[in-house]
Formats: sequence, C-alpha cells, structure tokens
Amino acid sequence: MEKRGRGGKLPANQPAQQPPSTPRKERRPSMFEKEAYAQILRERLRESFHDVQYVEPPFDDSIADLGKEWKSALAKLKFANSYRMEPLKKFQAHSVETKVQQILKESLEDVKYDDKVFSHLSLELADRILLAVKEFGYHRYKFIIKVLFIQKTGQAINIASRWIWDVAWDSWVAAKHETEAYVALALVFALYCE
Repeated sequence: MEKRGRGGKLPANQPAQQPPSTPRKERRPSMFEKEAYAQILRERLRESFHDVQYVEPPFDDSIADLGKEWKSALAKLKFANSYRMEPLKKFQAHSVETKVQQILKESLEDVKYDDKVFSHLSLELADRILLAVKEFGYHRYKFIIKVLFIQKTGQAINIASRWIWDVAWDSWVAAKHETEAYVALALVFALYCE
C-alpha cells in the first residue's frame, strides 16, 4: 500500500507505478464460429486419456464355435457406444430348450427325492444351465435361471412370473424332468439389454 498525503496525491519523489506487463492469452474461440467447433473438439480429444476401441463381433454363427476365446479377448477392450437397438443373433428358444432338457435328464437320471440334497442341486443345475446357455453366444442378453423341484404328493401347483418385457427380443424357455417322486422344472428367461 502506498502512502499518500492529505490531498490524495503521490509524493513528488516517488514515480507512478505501472502494473507489471504480462503477455495476454489468446482468446479461446467460440463454438459458434465457423471452424472453431472442430478446433475445440480436437483440443478436447487431445486432452482425453481414454483409448476406446470398437470391435464388431462376427455376424455369422461362428461365435458359438469360438466361445470363450473370443469373449476373453473382448474383456480386455473398452467399447464405444454402438447404439444398437436389436441383437445380432436373436434368442432361439428351441435350441436352448433341447440343451436344458438334456442337462436335466443327465443330471437327474438316478436321483431320489431329498429336500436337503435338492437345495444344493438346484443351485448346481442353475449354474450348469447358465454356462450352457452362454455358450450359444447371445450377446447383450441377460439370463435368469430358476430351477424348481416339486414333490409329488397329489397336489396341484401353478407357477407364475411377471417381467417388464420387450416382446420383440425377450423370450423364455421351460424344460421339465419328471419321475415318480418329483418334478424338476427349469425356467430360462432371456432379456435383451441394449
């Protein structure tokens, strides 16, 4: 703070100080100017540190053969948005149903009804069915597996499920294995996530 006399004037022996001169920054262009928008985008992309790659999965059925090798290669990449509103390969209920039926038949061939064993067996069957369904290579589908064991004691049973559903792409499959003592029911719900 400089000292001033009563009149508010600088003393005669001190020269007037000027603010230090700094180089002026160049004005940033407005995004509404002609070539400025492209320049702003280039600057922002240059400052970006993300390397995003987009890999298009194969369009034919060869993905089912490649299976886990292709998936593990994709897990290392970051994907850009593709804005795809429909699947490359639609869920085919008939092929999934035969596979689930085969798994139920192989797993429950000589199994007697026991509620303690079935609590663990239902989880194991659900995991096996989920792995088998994922091998079909339906991309962007989420699967929900329900495995139910019902003891036959002369009763009737109704099973119902409710979902918010896209009729065009979502689907479900039911497979049943029946013995004298019980009925095993496996439900697979395939929900497309865009």
